[in-house]
Amino acid sequence: MSRSLVLQQLKSILPPASLITDAAAKRPYETDGLTALREQPWVVVLPETEAQVAQVLRICAACEVPVVARGAGTGLSGGARPVSDGVVLGLSKMNRILEIDIDNCVARLQPGVRNLAVTEAAAEYGLYYAPDPSSQIACSIGGNVAENAGGVHCLKYGLTVHNVVGLKLLTVEGEVLELGGKGLDAPGYDLLAVLCGSEGMLGIVTEVVVRLLPDPAARLVMLAAFADTELASAAVNETIKAGVIPAGMEMMDRLAVQAAEDFAHAGYPRGAGAILLIELDGTAAELAALEAEVTAVVRAAGAFSVDVARDAQQQAIMWKGRKSAFPAVGRIAPDYYCMDGTIPRRRLGEVLGEINLLSREYGLEVANVFHAGDGNLHPLILYDANVPGELARVEEMGGRILERCVEVGGTVTGEHGVGVEKLDQMCVQFTEAELRQFERLKAVFDPAGVLNPGKAIPTLSRCAELGGMHVHRGELPFRNLDRF
Repeated sequence: MSRSLVLQQLKSILPPASLITDAAAKRPYETDGLTALREQPWVVVLPETEAQVAQVLRICAACEVPVVARGAGTGLSGGARPVSDGVVLGLSKMNRILEIDIDNCVARLQPGVRNLAVTEAAAEYGLYYAPDPSSQIACSIGGNVAENAGGVHCLKYGLTVHNVVGLKLLTVEGEVLELGGKGLDAPGYDLLAVLCGSEGMLGIVTEVVVRLLPDPAARLVMLAAFADTELASAAVNETIKAGVIPAGMEMMDRLAVQAAEDFAHAGYPRGAGAILLIELDGTAAELAALEAEVTAVVRAAGAFSVDVARDAQQQAIMWKGRKSAFPAVGRIAPDYYCMDGTIPRRRLGEVLGEINLLSREYGLEVANVFHAGDGNLHPLILYDANVPGELARVEEMGGRILERCVEVGGTVTGEHGVGVEKLDQMCVQFTEAELRQFERLKAVFDPAGVLNPGKAIPTLSRCAELGGMHVHRGELPFRNLDRF
């Protein structure tokens, strides 16, 4: 079917304000948070109801028009990057909190609801939503599901996958699937974990049911300062080894500390080579014991100072620097490239040291600010996109960091997803057999490859070209996977 006929059909089901074809108006949709990669879509649709989403999907599936779902556009791996001949399906207008169920401690949400808005709505009932990415003021719940987002508190309370109990999903044909729900169990296969982190490649989420937690009776935040990242890394391991599971445990290196302090004035020690922010929660009696234990552990590991914030205002100031670290780093370089890999905690000091060596080798500064408790690294590689060839060097260096994460027993992503950014490193992480299984799962949900094509799963031919896949007798099996 011709584009003009597809466009006519889309116009027939959507209000005029929900269909964008003007080139200038489409420009905000040509990239997500990975701004180094851009592509203008053919058309942008902004449905207001589930029925409209279903109709868009039926039209696009019948005509094999690619569909790229988009939430708030804060993703950092290019997962919402459009394709030039496809439709961007923006879900920002579906932003209603449908229900706060205090008896079951859950919230039922449309996908465009902001992450922070869930906690704000639940606060009057003494409840909150635990996953809190740095972008929580803007990022949407639907996008959180697509990328399996984490945040500061994921060490103790888990990622999105651990806090989503139900989903309503539209298949590529516009059919409704309901997975999980408010009950403790649901009939059929448990597909929630398959959908969390699927990057819009299997279906379009139209409702999310999330678990709400009661506010802890008390909490405190500790700031431990160290001479270098190796000592801070040892303190992370010793704290967990002691049996303490903090609500949050974040590390920032010298460059990140200085940038955050200049930006947020949070009272961070400028002379520190690294700091740990450690949040503890529980009853007042628990906190007294935990504070003493953690203070002793980090002091023994080499902390030269330990400060404690006990009231909410002090804690907010202490967290302000960490929460604003990314924009803070953006003030000291024209551009930065945010990586996302996960490693075993015991290898933290070693890998951070290797990142410093790569920084010197490539002549590119790196600021490290990350979830230390679960080994989720976020090296921020500073560069200037106006310098010819510098972006390519940054991408090469970032690829080497991710490959090192795999070598030490980690993964190429912790919470930012794969998108288009990490396709090459997926060839390093996974075997041919595993990639073929991923493709089979994709084909079950989306046999024509309409949903978010070219994302998350590299083709076998791509891996062979990179030397990361074995070629059998000069041929690659499963050649038809290239259509995805």
